[in-house]
Amino acid sequence: MQRLSRLAQASFAVSLCLAAPLLAQTPSQPTPPVSLPANLPVLSAAEQARLDPLLMEIDIPRLRALYAAHKLTVTQVTRWYITRIARYDGIYRDVQTVDATGALAIAKHEDANHSTPHGPLWGVPMVIKANTAIQGLPDTDGWAGFAIPGHEFIAPRDATVVARLRAAGVVILGITNMPDFAASDTNRSTAFGRTGNAYDVRFSPGGSSGGTVTAVTSNEAVLGTGTDTANSIRMPSGTSSVVGLLPTRGLTSIAGIAPLDWLRDNTGPISRNVTDVAIALGVMAGEDPLDFRTEGSAQKAQPGPYTQYLKKDALKGKRFGVPAFILATATSDYRGRSNGMQPETRAMLMQTLDQLRAAGATIVIDDNLLPASFLELIRKVDTQPYRKDGADQWLAAFGPAEYHTGAEYEKATGQPMPPVFTGAPRRPSPDTPPQTVLKTDPNADKNFFGPQREALAAYNDTLTKFHLDGLVYPSAQMPPPDETMPQNGQLSGGPHSATGWVNSIGIPAIVVPAGYYPNGLPFGLEIDTRQWHDGDLLGYAYAYEQATHLRKPPVLVEKGLLPIPQ
Repeated sequence: MQRLSRLAQASFAVSLCLAAPLLAQTPSQPTPPVSLPANLPVLSAAEQARLDPLLMEIDIPRLRALYAAHKLTVTQVTRWYITRIARYDGIYRDVQTVDATGALAIAKHEDANHSTPHGPLWGVPMVIKANTAIQGLPDTDGWAGFAIPGHEFIAPRDATVVARLRAAGVVILGITNMPDFAASDTNRSTAFGRTGNAYDVRFSPGGSSGGTVTAVTSNEAVLGTGTDTANSIRMPSGTSSVVGLLPTRGLTSIAGIAPLDWLRDNTGPISRNVTDVAIALGVMAGEDPLDFRTEGSAQKAQPGPYTQYLKKDALKGKRFGVPAFILATATSDYRGRSNGMQPETRAMLMQTLDQLRAAGATIVIDDNLLPASFLELIRKVDTQPYRKDGADQWLAAFGPAEYHTGAEYEKATGQPMPPVFTGAPRRPSPDTPPQTVLKTDPNADKNFFGPQREALAAYNDTLTKFHLDGLVYPSAQMPPPDETMPQNGQLSGGPHSATGWVNSIGIPAIVVPAGYYPNGLPFGLEIDTRQWHDGDLLGYAYAYEQATHLRKPPVLVEKGLLPIPQ
């Protein structure tokens, strides 16, 4: 088992180098107070109580049916969700900005045009992560440096996925909290403070999509967007009992999303059930000239609609493997971070594997399933030389009126751009490669494309060798940590996962609710499969969801801990 333990440490390092907090220089300011407007258009207590039975845990098909039957208006539904946010955001800090005016204007327009043809997400209230551009709203990327008074980062236009969601009829309620630059496994932001886990506010929801998962699981929105560079859709979805999808890289566009590491970055939907995620993916997916990775995706992807793959027997006769390195013995580094699977997580996984078997799947556990050489291949997929390139493209196309380059930002604010946008490593060395442009770099195939092809081939070969349809494993290697209890004198940096390798090869993965730890905090099952088989993946997740029905909504509190200081 010592060999497997080293594998676990190597996989953890891949995730950690992407998701650990970057030591950027941040304008000095205290954790900001809750800043929701005092005059939000909330419902009366009586009206909220009347609508609660109709709207709690509602999914998109049922919501659309209520609209069609004229039992609810979009305005009523929108105000119900705004009321939920106003009621609980002071404790959980999941929603950073509420656009009540914009949301109610869209709702009023949709109510006035109820008889016209509707898009698939017509009247669906949703939230957007704070690194994804919404025209006219703050795009903080979680960082106080983009919220300096007088120099706020206001998005000049919508990100591609936001534009597609709008065209499908969504009502955007607001923007969810996230850690600075999406660069943490927890959800503490210098722009808005800490997000608490909806199932126990003392605990972490994970990051960096912790604001979105908390809002969605708390019934403050039907749907949300997340982004994922190393685990940031999947791990928080697991800690919050929601469904989070990381699509095949190139199925959805990342244009208009602040980059952490743009060649690994991805975006996908988060909801409380697989059906809603499938509907949302059909809207978000598509080619985009602003994201070269989407070129040809329409021909490569399984045809839509993605709901056609949602069958209760989708797991019958399928075979799934458990990566050997993910099953490694639990160890901890000097900060208390898990480098392997914690015992309580292992117990939950074994329970989940039994549930998959009961649903008709075969589970393969083998010490040779993804050997050490696989993680060595993952380490060779080098995106570091191109991080500034991605940031430059983003600022040029989606920067606010005041600045479109790092130099213009520094001139306007007097603050340095953080390393995530300059490409500077946290620990420079003589071997650190210079920043360059991917399209013109003669070493691009050697650094990135070639190693990625080789690592993807190794993954595919593993599935072929063991006759597998995909892999299954926990969305995190540990339960959500208690953020009120410092570990070795420091606040928790977790929960941590061992899934960053998925982004390196661009395969799809999905997380579904898979039960609860003894303390009541959620456990999530992650399933992956071959590139461009997103429809099949949704089918596997749906079959598991329907066989188990394990999601339980959290019991929220209106009083609780003060936000933990930065």
